[in-house]
Amino acid sequence: MKKILFSLMLVASTATMFGQKSNVSLAKDKALAGTPDFPAAEAAIQAALVNPTTKDEAETWYTAGEVYNAISEKEYAKELLKQKFDQDTLGINMIKAFGYYLKSYDLDQQPNAKGKIKPRYTKDIKNTIRTYFTDGQLIRYGSYLFDQKRYADVVKAFEVYLSIPDLKMFEPNELKKDSTYKMVKYYTAIAAINANDTTKSIDLLLQLKNDNYELKNVYELLYQQYAAQKDTAKFVATLKEGASKFPAEPFFMQNLINYFIYSGKNAEALDYLNKAIEEEPTVAQYQYVKGNLLEMNKDIDSARAAFEKALELKPDYAEAEASIGRLYYNQAVNMLLAANDIKDVTIYNQKVADATTVFKQALPYFEKAHKMNPKDADITSTLKKLYYRLQMNTEYQALDKETN
Repeated sequence: MKKILFSLMLVASTATMFGQKSNVSLAKDKALAGTPDFPAAEAAIQAALVNPTTKDEAETWYTAGEVYNAISEKEYAKELLKQKFDQDTLGINMIKAFGYYLKSYDLDQQPNAKGKIKPRYTKDIKNTIRTYFTDGQLIRYGSYLFDQKRYADVVKAFEVYLSIPDLKMFEPNELKKDSTYKMVKYYTAIAAINANDTTKSIDLLLQLKNDNYELKNVYELLYQQYAAQKDTAKFVATLKEGASKFPAEPFFMQNLINYFIYSGKNAEALDYLNKAIEEEPTVAQYQYVKGNLLEMNKDIDSARAAFEKALELKPDYAEAEASIGRLYYNQAVNMLLAANDIKDVTIYNQKVADATTVFKQALPYFEKAHKMNPKDADITSTLKKLYYRLQMNTEYQALDKETN
């Protein structure tokens, strides 16, 4: 009786094992049939993936990859035939297949009972994953997600693409990290920023910096991400490095100087700016920023000299032209404020007349600046105030008509 019972148990165990093995075959048959039954294929392979007799088999995971790859390819075939297709179904199942293929590859590299490695699926897996890297489907799916503003999903999709050349199944440089690869990495960083994943965005931006890709934008974005993390040391270092590499770009210098100023470090700001000017004496932007900083320090004569130097380096520098006018304008305003405390009418009138003379000195600078940049709202507004104050009605009305 015991022997019979043992035999029955063995038969039952063997039947269970073959039942799960048949699930793997069933999944493959259902997915790859001329008229595929994907729900049945998924049900069969998911059962096999968790069953102890099949869950550690390379064939099981390879078949799972084949099932989900087939679902993805079915949608791609619809697209090629100009039929309605589902981009999410195409992309999501491609990414699922990728994960299953990787697991199958790892299991396929394990030694057998004799200690030998005899992979059965590696070649096919490599060919499929190579196609994922070269046919553009992952990039198109990520771009679709970007348009949908599903930024966290963009990162997941693009990270699959970015990981492929570094997979151990490929030789170093077997798959080239070309300009397209770097572009995808850049947009992955942008998506991570939009997804508020500061840590990931910084990691990607640092990689792009090493890749020497879109450096100016990368430095700007790095500064912003470090600032979001409130990492002062790193964002200051990034601004300094950006200013050194792109001396003609105002973004880095302005933000660096602003940081020093808002931190009450005007002397440090001026010192750093002077060093920058020594290195790049022909950059008009540096002289302009220096003029603003000196103006804040009430060193008006030196500020005017800096603005004039900026104009010497860049004759069409509207902001520098207006800044000289602003020095006169503010001087005149201060003269009027001081005159308000004078009780003697004669003296008061003289002080107002003196202020008017200074307002007139500001006028040609703002007129010239407006010609250089008629779209600058601040310059235009101040010029209108001057025309009004100096009772230049014809000029005021002409400018008012121009701006309205």
